[in-house]
Amino acid sequence: MNDEYINSVIQGDCLEIMRSIPNDTVDITFADPPFNLKKRYSGYKDDKDFKIYLEWCKKWIYEMVRITKPTGSIFVHNIPKWLTYYAGFLNEVAYFKHWITWDAPTAPMGKSLQPSHYGILYYVKDPKKRKFYEIRYPHKRCRKCGYLLKDYGGKKAGLHPFGPLVSDVWTDIHRIKHSKYRDEHPCQLPIHLLERIILMSTDENDIVLDPFVGTGTTVIAAKRLGRRFIGLDIDERYVNIAKDKLSKESLSSKVGDIWVSFYLDEIVTIRDKDWEKLSHYFFIPENVKHVDFTKIKLDKQIRLPLCTCVL
Repeated sequence: MNDEYINSVIQGDCLEIMRSIPNDTVDITFADPPFNLKKRYSGYKDDKDFKIYLEWCKKWIYEMVRITKPTGSIFVHNIPKWLTYYAGFLNEVAYFKHWITWDAPTAPMGKSLQPSHYGILYYVKDPKKRKFYEIRYPHKRCRKCGYLLKDYGGKKAGLHPFGPLVSDVWTDIHRIKHSKYRDEHPCQLPIHLLERIILMSTDENDIVLDPFVGTGTTVIAAKRLGRRFIGLDIDERYVNIAKDKLSKESLSSKVGDIWVSFYLDEIVTIRDKDWEKLSHYFFIPENVKHVDFTKIKLDKQIRLPLCTCVL
């Protein structure tokens, strides 16, 4: 591995650069490639011939798998149309784990069902060696009082204090809708989406590579979580935006020594194995004899869950 690549965003053709990376040297690879839907990229024509596009996709997918470690994972994000072809390529060189459905409604297209999700293919290099951590997301709560919205048939006491295990359908992470949060890029993903993927498949200091890094979502998520990263993009303008954002990035997605994912000052993803340590950061008044962790709020000042009084 070229040390100059580590913790860098590099401008250039992803195929050429990945071909210079040795086998089995990256912990996870994540790709959100152009969708070939005539989107307006700054330095890339998103309008290839059908066969040419798929031949090109097969090449970078094979390179992603080649450079991923036996313990590593491969993630590819796209619309279902292209993922059906990507799965065929990946089945030849890796092992299928999940098709993650990301609930992200789009505008009606007419004469069809309204598109309402993107997919993330999740493959591994070696199913016996793969690195994986179960992750949890918070229970849905009333925004004002902080209590659980669902009754759960009177079984609230048996629920996990923080929230349920994440399934392969993600409905709690939404697209970036407001222009003030968007860069000048047609396909920008939310940072906490990438943080979730990184938390469940890597450890601190692992290497995360994104061959279509755009304006830097993946590398920023990796930096916040204490991972090393390599970002590639053919567009010089996007690379410069990503570098500028990285240079200004000072947030650390951490509570104590525990890596977590935040969104709008709330914890949105944790590792299940970290819950015991994380629970110690809950505030419990001295006069509280029994703590009902299903009634929690977030303290906006310290960015930690805060137990409401249950006497």
